[in-house]
Amino acid sequence: MEVKLREGISKLKVKHVQGIAIIPKSENSDFRLLKGNLNMIASPSKLSPSNWLELEARLPGAEKRAPPPAASPAPGAVLHLPPRLICRCIAVCAALTGGTLSEGRRHHHSVWPPPSPSFRLLGFPQSQVKILLFYLIFYGCLAGIFIGTIQVMLLTISEFEPKYQDRVAPPGLTQIPQVLKTEISFSASDSKSYEMYVSAINKFLLTYSDEQQMGNAAFEDCGDVPSSYKDRGEYKEGQGRKNVCKFKRDWLGNCSGLHDPTYGYKDGKPCLIIKLNRVMGFKPKPPQNSSLPEDFVGKFHENIIPIHCAGKKEDDVSKLGTVEYYGLGGFPGFPLQYYPYYGKILQPDYRQPLVAVQFTNLTFDTEVRIECKAYGENIHYSDKDRFQGRFDVKFDIKSS
Repeated sequence: MEVKLREGISKLKVKHVQGIAIIPKSENSDFRLLKGNLNMIASPSKLSPSNWLELEARLPGAEKRAPPPAASPAPGAVLHLPPRLICRCIAVCAALTGGTLSEGRRHHHSVWPPPSPSFRLLGFPQSQVKILLFYLIFYGCLAGIFIGTIQVMLLTISEFEPKYQDRVAPPGLTQIPQVLKTEISFSASDSKSYEMYVSAINKFLLTYSDEQQMGNAAFEDCGDVPSSYKDRGEYKEGQGRKNVCKFKRDWLGNCSGLHDPTYGYKDGKPCLIIKLNRVMGFKPKPPQNSSLPEDFVGKFHENIIPIHCAGKKEDDVSKLGTVEYYGLGGFPGFPLQYYPYYGKILQPDYRQPLVAVQFTNLTFDTEVRIECKAYGENIHYSDKDRFQGRFDVKFDIKSS
């Protein structure tokens, strides 16, 4: 027995079986049982209560403890052993039966006395179910609180009108065609060099054709002369979808593409289509005369937001030449009857007003940088956003 015990202990370095780790403290000293389910550990059926005491006496360090009882208990008697003895004897039994605990699973004998509740709670499936149930309830409550707060917030928000617009920036000014680095470079004699610009304008103006705006009750004729704002009621779906004003493509004159499908690019007189970006509920206010350029004073209508293009630097002014503007009624600006905008839900067919600009006498074979601005009391410019109320573009037209 003593020989087998020493052989078994030498084999048991670290064993992991069903969540049980038997770890020697030193080469020939105590063992500790960690995270074990004592009820599931098998013990050899041939070991009687007297054998347990004999094994305890043979364990290393037994001489430091109290000697075993003088007489062994009678067969069939209930033997109350301390937990430390149980743990140490389990390791010895494993060594005697082959050095592993996995082989003992065939027996499924209970260890006596039963382990304390603190040990039993860690391994029982019932405790795992309780933990799982706790987390299900906990995270379910968190999800319920989150969903509830979102629903309460949605009750205070309208899908038809922004709740807060006091910090909305003025709309940006955009040109068509939109190009990388805002540089348009082409040769008037090479149609492939400006084909991409012509295609971009054609694609954009497709929705402004008469075919797209005919036969739809949502479109209404708002006149050929700039007029004041058209308020169409509250931002609610109860009144149904809002009507929108037509915008005729032929108002863009030489830049409409109806007379010149190349929009002046084949003659070195390129066109730009300018639009003011949509901002829901925004009403642009016409500017005061004092804020307009000198050549624009007294030449604009009171119900438009004027557009003006000029050389960005002094060197560019002499290279710019003549600039032609085309818009509703022949005025170089956005008419007010197209505002305010009610959003995509209430006005899915909305067409924003356009202004076409044609540069008829640009200097060839040199770079010309141009800046275009929209003027209005509530249209401001920002150094951080170069498209807020304005934009600049560079032309480089080659003669051959």
